[in-house]
Amino acid sequence: MSRGALLKIGDEAVEVLRKQDQIALTEMVVWQEVDRLITKRLRLPTYATWKRRRLKMLEQYQKPEHWGIDPNAMLVRALADSSDRHVLVAGAEREGPALYLAARGCAVTAVEPAEDAVERVVRAAEAAGLTERVRGYCADLGGWAPDVELHGVVCSPTAFAGLTTQDRARVIEVLQSATVDGGVHLVETIAAGTESMHDGFPLEELRSRYRGWTISVEKTVGLRETFMARKDFAVA
Repeated sequence: MSRGALLKIGDEAVEVLRKQDQIALTEMVVWQEVDRLITKRLRLPTYATWKRRRLKMLEQYQKPEHWGIDPNAMLVRALADSSDRHVLVAGAEREGPALYLAARGCAVTAVEPAEDAVERVVRAAEAAGLTERVRGYCADLGGWAPDVELHGVVCSPTAFAGLTTQDRARVIEVLQSATVDGGVHLVETIAAGTESMHDGFPLEELRSRYRGWTISVEKTVGLRETFMARKDFAVA
């Protein structure tokens, strides 16, 4: 809005107030009237209306299907009680899991070596009003380490792409050490008989890395399987 337009609205506000019963035409009163006129002309919603719309939108964001996630997916079930907790999402091929978890109240760290993928997640978080709950790092898991305790780790098949067996072992060890008791690791992998080092983490290798954790595997779409490992609570 130009300076001339603002001055014109100010003059109009003063004229409106002069016609009303005012004890004193203070600057504060004029500012309030200018705000009212601008809000009316731009058809801006009131705070109450904005809040109602925002809460309705957040309610939609908390539904997994809004992000293209099956409501019965292991991700949804395993991290149902992860509000106010830290979750790592690695290999962010799509922003859905990161934003779904953020909408559910998680503090999400998205790690992806491709800069455009990180930017996509960050932009989507900004558009959804979830920026404060999502932070992105342009890095691969081989050169990154968590700076907070993790309650959950979610990895796509590409999260370990390009890493050697030794690198994968070291990454898993680092993530396991950063995960609190009761925390969950979810790794989407390739079904038995179709493993490829390029496509992700071989299932049998995953099983060997998570000895001592409670493990389960579920088939998902196509040849994909979701590997889940829950860290057992330490015995006092």
